Parts: sequence; structure tokens; C-alpha cells
Amino acid sequence: MAEFRTLTLAKIYYSLGSRHSLPSHLRDQFLRSSSSISLNLVEGNAKTSLRDRLRIFEIAYGSFRESQTILEIAAIDNKELLVTGDELGANLYKLIQALKKKIEQQRHVDNAGAMKC
Repeated sequence: MAEFRTLTLAKIYYSLGSRHSLPSHLRDQFLRSSSSISLNLVEGNAKTSLRDRLRIFEIAYGSFRESQTILEIAAIDNKELLVTGDELGANLYKLIQALKKKIEQQRHVDNAGAMKC
């Protein structure tokens, strides 16, 4: 399967984060939320509907923010992990914004076509 940059970053983020010692309740939640990022990116990328893809990518972004907050609560300050997280967050945000723009453009095309009929 060909990967895209955001998925690669999500996998690296998970790998880096899983190496850190966290209290058990935060560790379990971090592993779930950080793995959900990659899983939702793959699921969303498989969707043919742009709206479905957007919804699932937004879920991935929510999982990212959750995992990022866990690191903040646990006062994890590993520079490599935090920089990777910042890059991942920016990529997720850009991905979502690009999809929103594409959906909006498609809506305008659909509306223009409906007016011609």
C-alpha cells in the first residue's frame, strides 16, 4: 500500500510515544488514541465520498489532540516526539482544510450544473 506523508508521521508519532513511561491509565489511552490516528487515516483514505473521508480525517485529528493532551498531562518533553507531533498536527490540519476546500468547490460545480438544467 502506498503511504502518504501524514500516515508515515502518524506511525512515527505512535512509535516514539509508545517508548515513554506513562501512568498505566494514560499509557493505555495514549496507545489507543495515537494508534487511532493511523487507523483512521487509512480508513478515511479508502472512502470514495469526500464528505466521509473528511469526517474520518477529523476523527483522526481529534485522536491526535487527545494523545497530545496526554503527553502534556504527563509532562513528556521529548523533543523528537513533540516536533513529530507538531508536524503531524499541521499535516492533519492541512489535509482537512484541503478536503473542505475541495468539497466546497465540488458543491459550486454541482450547483452550477443544476442551474443549467
